[in-house]
Amino acid sequence: MHGHTCRLLPIILIFLSVLWFTGCQEKQTPPNILFIMTDDHALKAISAYNPDLIQTPNIDRIAREGALFQHLFATNSICAPSRASILTGKFSHLNGQKDNHAVFDGSQSTFPKLLQQSGYQTALIGKWHLKSHPTGFDYWSIFPGQGFYYNPDINTMGDTSQVEGYATDLVTDLAIEWFQEKRDANKPFFMFYSHKAPHRNWMPALRHLDTLQNRIFPEPSAFYDKYETRLAAHSQLMHLQEHFFAAYDSKVHTIPLKKRDSTLWKLVYEDRLTAEEKAVWESALEDERQEYISGLQSGKTVQWLNYQRYIRDYLRCVMAVDENVGRMLDYLDEAGLADNTLVVYMSDQGMFLGEHGWFDKRWMYEESIRTPLLIRYPGHISQGQIRPEMAMNIDLAPTLLDYAGVAIPEDIQGESLKPLLSGNRIDDWRKEIYYHYYEFPYMTHVNPHYGIRNARYKLIRLYGHVEGWEFYDLQNDPSEELNSYDKAQYQQEIAAMKKQMAFLQEKYKDFNPEAISGQ
Repeated sequence: MHGHTCRLLPIILIFLSVLWFTGCQEKQTPPNILFIMTDDHALKAISAYNPDLIQTPNIDRIAREGALFQHLFATNSICAPSRASILTGKFSHLNGQKDNHAVFDGSQSTFPKLLQQSGYQTALIGKWHLKSHPTGFDYWSIFPGQGFYYNPDINTMGDTSQVEGYATDLVTDLAIEWFQEKRDANKPFFMFYSHKAPHRNWMPALRHLDTLQNRIFPEPSAFYDKYETRLAAHSQLMHLQEHFFAAYDSKVHTIPLKKRDSTLWKLVYEDRLTAEEKAVWESALEDERQEYISGLQSGKTVQWLNYQRYIRDYLRCVMAVDENVGRMLDYLDEAGLADNTLVVYMSDQGMFLGEHGWFDKRWMYEESIRTPLLIRYPGHISQGQIRPEMAMNIDLAPTLLDYAGVAIPEDIQGESLKPLLSGNRIDDWRKEIYYHYYEFPYMTHVNPHYGIRNARYKLIRLYGHVEGWEFYDLQNDPSEELNSYDKAQYQQEIAAMKKQMAFLQEKYKDFNPEAISGQ
């Protein structure tokens, strides 16, 4: 009996080893990844960040069941460059996408391409906005250019046709269709689920046109800012008083219009909406248009009236995004995919919602560069985390590669957020972020600039059209109205930040930051 046991022992050990190895392999199964991106979604328009403007229960669910980053920053706050930095994990000067006019070089390495090469099935649905055709995706179906809110053109693998429906709903319809009809259940998936909303010109779904009609929104911080201490802010073309179009933006086409305004309104309204859709629009907006005209007659400023129209339509667009995020999360639940799917929600950059009297983004001021980031991965990311660390959009590529178990290329400039999300304390985590904006003059006439921000201070260098420096104490001046560059009490901090900025420019290989060729 004893000898029989001895003979069985090696077999039992081998069996247990196989079980252990199999278990480890199952634990190391790479996650599916649902990467949700919106366009120009401001932090304050997500109730997980700020409950005062709007409720976004479905987006909030990702934070509640995972983690919310309080300080994620765009490295170049404009659509195509930010998207290129997210895809490549590199700053604009290295990936070649400095502005919206460049054509993205699809031959370079991107994290979807690396996931695809390591066995992921990859798909892209919705907004792309990088001019060249997507690479690194087994399947893609995208809006050409910015896309239209209503009855948009959709380019599917090179074949473009007009599709009936509302863009935010259509992106979700197409994504779920891909899951049901094209997903290979034997492979992990990466789905880039990308919305146009809430980008300009903020055309809500029919079902939301009647919402918020009676709500008057208080003016945001620095709403009547005069830019008295700043160097280039007065020359921008993104002010609600002067640069907001009555029809295209405010949807008030019963007052005299500029020619470009009429052309844009025709493009998105007359040429896109069906007769039935126009009837709903005209009925829903009648009261708000009358409110606008009456406001003008009673002496209200165009700036204030445009803000009310802007913020209402912007938030209405966000409502549709939140509903559709809920549809996607529900689908993951129903399909049994939720437990092994990492879900990311982010925007390509922030957005001014009336602060400084502005719409749009681009500037290195807080509302523009701060971007929402919420991440959920059941069993791997503890629920309800609030992450205070400073992160940048170039961190997404290494983070997702890290979770997928794919080697992170040495030339990626971002840092994986996985150690933070795993609960580890990283003593040498970055203490400041670097920013560089290039596009000039084009639409908004925002002056080229670069800068550095740490936990309390921000230093900005303007170059090209306007030369000079700006410095802000974010603790004492959170709305960034006072340029304190010449104040004596800050000179030591300014000198230290200039030295640190030079170090970061060396680290990130931005060796000639004030070169203006090609602008």
